[in-house]
Amino acid sequence: MNPEKNENKEINKLSILIVAIIVLVLIIAGGGYYILRQNKQMADMTVLAELDKELLEDELNQLSTQYEGYKFTISNDSLLSLLNTEQAKVQRLQEELRTVKSTNTQRISELKKELETLRKIMRGYVIQIDSLSRVAQELEIAKKQAEDRANRATTTAQQLEREKKELTKKVDIASQLDASNIQIKPLNNKGKEAKRIKQMEQFQITFTLAKNNTASVGEKTVYLRIMKPNDEVLVKNRGNVFSFEGKEIDYSVKRLVEYDGEELPVTMYWDIEEYLSPGTYRVDIFADGNQIGRRSFTLDK
Repeated sequence: MNPEKNENKEINKLSILIVAIIVLVLIIAGGGYYILRQNKQMADMTVLAELDKELLEDELNQLSTQYEGYKFTISNDSLLSLLNTEQAKVQRLQEELRTVKSTNTQRISELKKELETLRKIMRGYVIQIDSLSRVAQELEIAKKQAEDRANRATTTAQQLEREKKELTKKVDIASQLDASNIQIKPLNNKGKEAKRIKQMEQFQITFTLAKNNTASVGEKTVYLRIMKPNDEVLVKNRGNVFSFEGKEIDYSVKRLVEYDGEELPVTMYWDIEEYLSPGTYRVDIFADGNQIGRRSFTLDK
């Protein structure tokens, strides 16, 4: 056998083996790469599935929170019952989502569809709630306007009542009698003016009821009070009293006169029967429940 031919055969066998080894290495490397790639894709899909599940959980939580928030803004019992029912459905989906695996893409997809249905229902409730809210706001505005009108009416009525009272008071004041030109003369036993207390027998009090077209006419009882320096009233009888400002007070002398709205001169007398001390005395005149005049005078020894 030719040694050279044998050597060539050995070289060809070795070349074929090397090629086979290279091909095998390439196949193994390609398979490894494919497996790694598949594993990476599976890992990426798992991460995406987890994110998808988390997003669904967030959306369900958000929807449940919206239901809870709207429940505090409405007072319609029927609508509130419907909101509670729909919120319970959302909570049921939340419980189920917590137990389902993120790789269960089919069930998660079904839960997404149910969520979308609940969202549509929620949008319908939102429209109703907004409508009720607008109606409530309009009613509140109408109520406030009515209250404002009522308050203005009350204020106006109160103002008119005050003005009426003030007008009545002015009319009452205008219709009151007025005693003017009040004069007090101490007289002696001869009817002459006395200068000394021991000579005085009588006080003569004269005054004029002024003209007043708004005052009532007819018989008038005029009361006169003579006050001593110590503010004690001169009286003949402790039973001589009349009503003034809700009280019964003493009077010294009274007189019935006929008043016709024109000036009326009046003279009244007080007989001095008691001891009088020097000092300043005062005469108060009353008629129709009002004090209509006052005058002070001084007595010397």
